[in-house]
Amino acid sequence: MICRNRSPFSPPLPLLVTGVAGVPGYNAMAYFAAKYPGQVFGIRQVENVRLVGPGVIACNAEDREGLGRLFEKHRFAAVLDCAGNCALKPCELAPELAWRINVEGVRNLLSQTVPRGVRLVHLSCDLVFSGKDGCGGYVETDPTDPVTVYGKTMAAAERELLACDPAACILRISLPMGVSFSGHAGAIDWITSRFKKSRPATLYVDEVRTPTYTDCLNRLYERMLAGSWSGIFHAGARQRLSLYQIAQVINRVGGYDPDCLIGIPRFEAGPIPPRAGNVCMNCDKLIAALGEDPFDPWPYCDRLTPTHAQWHRERPAGEPGSPKWLHEVLATNPRFL
Repeated sequence: MICRNRSPFSPPLPLLVTGVAGVPGYNAMAYFAAKYPGQVFGIRQVENVRLVGPGVIACNAEDREGLGRLFEKHRFAAVLDCAGNCALKPCELAPELAWRINVEGVRNLLSQTVPRGVRLVHLSCDLVFSGKDGCGGYVETDPTDPVTVYGKTMAAAERELLACDPAACILRISLPMGVSFSGHAGAIDWITSRFKKSRPATLYVDEVRTPTYTDCLNRLYERMLAGSWSGIFHAGARQRLSLYQIAQVINRVGGYDPDCLIGIPRFEAGPIPPRAGNVCMNCDKLIAALGEDPFDPWPYCDRLTPTHAQWHRERPAGEPGSPKWLHEVLATNPRFL
């Protein structure tokens, strides 16, 4: 039996979350499963045998028949589509695989959601833009011009979705800041995994993003699933930080060796994968639709925002500088503790 909206922000149930191995899907699955027990399901790739738990189902996004059987069995009323291969270098080296997962996977999902009238919220990304002008501030109507295979497949998936399901909602997110299932995926866990082992982490000083707490994103997904908004919305926090600045925050808050952090401009990077520049997004359209800004800045505390290139070497008295503190203020929004 399908349970429809029980309150203004309750999504149609049962809910399917795709891509639960990734940072957005992993955190969204935990959030929704805790809030709506027994009514939330997640799918992960068949080969990811370690990812198990209540409601987690093995089904590849490119398996159209398998998806069909799941929809027949569970009668999903809404889908939060977090699936996709976002590994930049593997996508460059195997573009056909990236296309199969990121584009064909969306086509397969649409073959199930559209005929059934299922509410669909799909996650895209800021890397559908190149950031080549260095200014950022992209709005939803700006033409996409990705420099990576990953960005190109995400832009193609957007076009497929807009053509097939005009009622669907596309959220272009930036870097989701939260824990990962693998412990080394996503910005926080990858950078931390280098620092923990006293290995160098090289980040770009001129690739600029809008990192966003997964705690805030989860609540946004809930509202968008419950609502009827359609089309593309930019969804990133207002704090603009380079990848190097993000690593500075993680290095200092985690209490790691500052010598492990290396900052370089993008032109010093290798040809694979190509790097985007300032891809920060303007989120005024989303804020106007909701009547409020759904995002807190990352990091939440202003004093943890880098002010210069050597900021991470400063260790003021009273700052705990530990992995525990990192989890409490960077992987988790302190306002929700």
